[in-house]
Formats: sequence, structure tokens, C-alpha cells
Amino acid sequence: MICSICPRGCRIDRSESRGYCGMPPDPVVARAALHFGEEPCISGTRGSGAVFFSGCALRCVYCQNEKISHGGFGKTITVDRLKEIYKELYLSGAHNINLVNPTHFQEAIERSLSDRPPIPIVWNSSGYEKPDSIKRLQGKIEVFLPDLKYLDGDLARRYSGASDYPERAKAAIKQMYVQSPKPVFDSDGLIKRGVVIRHLVLPGLVEKSFDVIDWVRDSFPKGEVLFSLMTQYTPVTDLKNYPEINRTLTDTEYKRVTEYLEYSGLSSGYMQEPGSDGTQLIPDFDLTGV
Repeated sequence: MICSICPRGCRIDRSESRGYCGMPPDPVVARAALHFGEEPCISGTRGSGAVFFSGCALRCVYCQNEKISHGGFGKTITVDRLKEIYKELYLSGAHNINLVNPTHFQEAIERSLSDRPPIPIVWNSSGYEKPDSIKRLQGKIEVFLPDLKYLDGDLARRYSGASDYPERAKAAIKQMYVQSPKPVFDSDGLIKRGVVIRHLVLPGLVEKSFDVIDWVRDSFPKGEVLFSLMTQYTPVTDLKNYPEINRTLTDTEYKRVTEYLEYSGLSSGYMQEPGSDGTQLIPDFDLTGV
């Protein structure tokens, strides 16, 4: 497998060596279980069937899933086992199958979706992807749940090791919208199809969040993508070299960004309540369900 699935373009055989993501070609999974930490239209009342993949094509210094994204904790499984996990989650009542950080395992995931349960598949990613790779998911993914972390290349380089993140993420999200435009919900308010763009507000960078809000508002017809403003930022990693983000949001920062969101007219989506603590949403990565 000569891998060039993500923008890193390592072009190496991952069966013999490791690229930037640090992972083999077969899926490495740290947890597969019902998860209630997503947006209401995804978690619902019974939970989202979340499959947490290990490794990552980014290196965000503040990652709350550092144990698996940086540390690589997880168990290597076969595509057939991944199919079984989907079935087990479906039978346990999951509203959807939620593929968390799946990008670097896309080829294996594509094969696994040849036999899938009759519920939506959610592509829950960092947003650091190639439009051509997203095109390969046509007909396989109903709901796209990408991050849009920053629109500033200097910030992206400092905090994620990828100065090209803004342009890559914008292009990928636009392709996601082409494939799954305008959200569709069932009678219980659960999303069946569409794009939900997540943005995590970083301390001291509220104005940069304004830029993200403006781009989403100006890039898509009103109401045709959902926007999820996340204010849960909590330092959980060693940020001694990044003291400017080694704190939670202040009440003033929270108020400024939420007021701007309301002012912007970008009204379709979700907004976390003040006092949300990101650590409460970090699951135990203990190979449950793997």
C-alpha cells in the first residue's frame, strides 16, 4: 500500500514502514462503544456508535485524545473484524456508526463499508483531507462531521504542524457539502444526511474564531450546513511551550464568541454551554468493544 490518502502525501508502503500518521494499513482501534458526547442530532437518546481510530495525520499540541492520536494506543484489527464491530454497535442500539479520526485508514474503511448496517455512517475527521479522497466516499458516507480549526496558516503550523491546513480543510469541506448537501433529519431529530462543521474556540484567539464563523456563513447557503461552536477547550497535554493556550476560556471570551455567532446570522447548529469541561467528554481508551 503506497499511501497518499491525506495531504501529507508520504507515499510509502505502510505495511513495511510508517508515515506521518504512525500507523499500519490495517485499522488500529482504541475503543468502539456507544458515545454520548456528540451533537444532539448525532448522539440522540441511545448514543452514537463511535469507533475511535488510533494515529493521526495532524499533530495538534492540545489534542484531548493524545493517548491514541499521538501515543498510538490501540489494537490492530482486520477489515472483517471492523465489519463485526459495526454490526455489534447497531445491535446495541446505536443511531449511527461514527468513524472518529478515520482519514488515514480510509482504504480499509472503504472495504469495510461493503457490508454495513442500515444506519447512517458519520465521517468524524480533523478536516485535513484531500478532496479527491473525499470523492471516493461518495455513496458510502451520509454525514460528514469535520473540524475547521483555523483559517490562519501560522496558527495551523504552530499548533498542528500543518501550515496548509486552512486551504486543505476548506477544499475538503466544500467537497463534503457537494456529496451531502442540506441536512436531512428523521422524525426524532436525528441527522440522516448532511455536513456538521465543528470549531473549537482557543483561548486568546477569539478573533480567529470570528474568521471561521464568517467563512462558513459566506461559503454555504443559509441552513445547508450545520455549525457546532465548541467552547470546551481544556488543557490536558503538556503545553509548557505554548503558554498562551495553557488555560481555559474566560467568561468574557465565551461571551464574545457566542455573541458574534448570534450576530453573524449563522443560526443552524449548536453552541456549547459555559462551563463545559472537555475532560468529561474524553472516553476511556481501554479497547472496549475492540
